[in-house]
Amino acid sequence: MAVRALLLAVAVILLAGCGGNDGTATTTATTGVTTTGAAATTPAGLEGASTTPVTWKSDLGKTALLTAVRAASHDGYDRIVFEFRNGVPGYAVRYGERPIRADGSGEPVAVAGGAVLLVRMEPALDADLTQESAPRTYTGPTRLRPDTTAVAEMVRTGGFESVLTWAVGVDERHPFRVTHLESPARIVIDVAAP
Repeated sequence: MAVRALLLAVAVILLAGCGGNDGTATTTATTGVTTTGAAATTPAGLEGASTTPVTWKSDLGKTALLTAVRAASHDGYDRIVFEFRNGVPGYAVRYGERPIRADGSGEPVAVAGGAVLLVRMEPALDADLTQESAPRTYTGPTRLRPDTTAVAEMVRTGGFESVLTWAVGVDERHPFRVTHLESPARIVIDVAAP
């Protein structure tokens, strides 16, 4: 029993040393690595990536307010970031089928790319409904075409009843990994890129 406790303590110390240097907490919600034939489809550095849906429930207790959306290319993957003012909401990230529909209206939404990752964040909005005029907390574009390898387009598809949704068009179905971090609060989606 003492040996097991010692091994656990050593593992915790080693894992703590592998974190970032910005003092933030990190949680990764992923499933296994997807393989095609004998070769893995995930690049080195994107361990745990898969095409399997990823969900995480938040115990935030309030509506997270979106403040920034961005994407950038890295070696072997594209990174998408949703940043929030007051905490990380729950999320569900999965590949969806076309046509992609807007929340509330059900109208079809055009999204560039050969496949679409659907990002549902809850409780989350991009306007502060606790203020009298419900000011926008995210004032950036609702349709982005970042200079990335796999990600073709990112489109806001809804903000309805504390559910915020975005569709991410990618060139094809690639494995992805989802992480959430604090200080600042954000959801990070890494999509494998050729």
